[in-house]
Amino acid sequence: MIRRPPRSTPSNSSAASDVYKRQPGPCEDLISEEEYNEIVHQVICFLSGRNRELIKILTNKMNEKVSEMKFEEAAGIRDQIKLVENFNSRQKIVLDKEIDRDIFALAVEDELACGVIFKVREGKIVGRQHFYLTGVENKEEGEILKTLLQQYYLSSDFIPEEVLLPGIPSEFESIREWLKKEKKNRLEIYVPKIGEKARVIELGRKNARLLLEELKLQKMKAKDYVPHSVKSLQHDLRMDVPPRRIEAFDVSNLSGKDAVASMVYFLDGSPRKREYRRFKIKNVSHPNDYAMISEVVKRRYSRLLRENKTLPDLILIDGGKGQLSTAVETLKSLGIKNQKIVSLAKKFEEVYIPETNEPQTIPRTSSSLRLLQKIRDESHRFAIEYHRKLRKKRTITSELNKIDGIGAERIKSLMNYFGSLERIKNSTPEKLEKVPGISKKLALKVWSYFNG
Repeated sequence: MIRRPPRSTPSNSSAASDVYKRQPGPCEDLISEEEYNEIVHQVICFLSGRNRELIKILTNKMNEKVSEMKFEEAAGIRDQIKLVENFNSRQKIVLDKEIDRDIFALAVEDELACGVIFKVREGKIVGRQHFYLTGVENKEEGEILKTLLQQYYLSSDFIPEEVLLPGIPSEFESIREWLKKEKKNRLEIYVPKIGEKARVIELGRKNARLLLEELKLQKMKAKDYVPHSVKSLQHDLRMDVPPRRIEAFDVSNLSGKDAVASMVYFLDGSPRKREYRRFKIKNVSHPNDYAMISEVVKRRYSRLLRENKTLPDLILIDGGKGQLSTAVETLKSLGIKNQKIVSLAKKFEEVYIPETNEPQTIPRTSSSLRLLQKIRDESHRFAIEYHRKLRKKRTITSELNKIDGIGAERIKSLMNYFGSLERIKNSTPEKLEKVPGISKKLALKVWSYFNG
């Protein structure tokens, strides 16, 4: 289903009043119907961006007035031509050839899509229209694009010489033949991959993405709005309530060193980074994902219980059946028995639920699976980021600890002052001496260690 927003106003509509000031009307018998129709045609040319055609019409009319020795009227038409030419020069040329084009772009998310069409006339953008399409979940982009083309050109009174598309629409040949038949003239359809045309389509795609985000924000402001992907997840996991609040866990370690875990929080399908949590693994000294998952789940939810806070609608564990079973047992040890919890295994993107050995049959194209993947990937990113930070800190600390007289406090002062080990290495004794707690003698020691 396509939803048409209010028709966009071409960028040159505000200038029409300058070119065509108050005109006499046929209802008052001041001009003939034929003359009035000519003016209407000229205004249509101007508003649709066909300025070369308009200039040609006005020039012929001006010459007629000159030949009739109506010099005052000819001067008025000359002024109109100048206004059109001046406005024409101010418009942005977006592509090399000065021909008429329609440039399509598309953004899709869950059950919503937004199509943006840039109207380029004589090489210049004269307007933009956008359309929202609903019910597009599980549809290929080509099918959505076909619908957009059909809906747009069925209601359009003008088909340009060239149409630029972001991809191949479904039933491409029949669409092309239909447009050529309607055009009754030369028509080319391109799907540019590189160059200026591709960049314009990418600009349109970003535009469409922003419009989609704006629509989503408007919906989220509505009372009790639940995103489609969250409703889909509720259906696929057979939950009584939509999983609006989701917490996801991941662990990261390298041979047991600097082991950490992350917890990310999603509300209505979107991340809430203020609620993210990082954990240093305290009780496991060797590689053991099960034990690490158990530790962070216990730490997280024993605290929520202690503080009398609400548990999430859904917990997501990164891993397979083993990691899920460990998390479930840990929750039970805390007295939490009816918590909805699932795991997502990376290898085959399989979703497991407690007390079943086989993964859930969630379609690969389902928005609910994409939501789980998005949350899992974010928890993994957050854990990796923290792990790298600790590993880098440990490397820096161990390196500086080798210098006689440099302890934890002085390492902290050096890092606060310089920001990185590389800057400390490349510094001079004079700069090192400016660090609080670093004497002239120590500054020379540090410099000599890296440069001696």
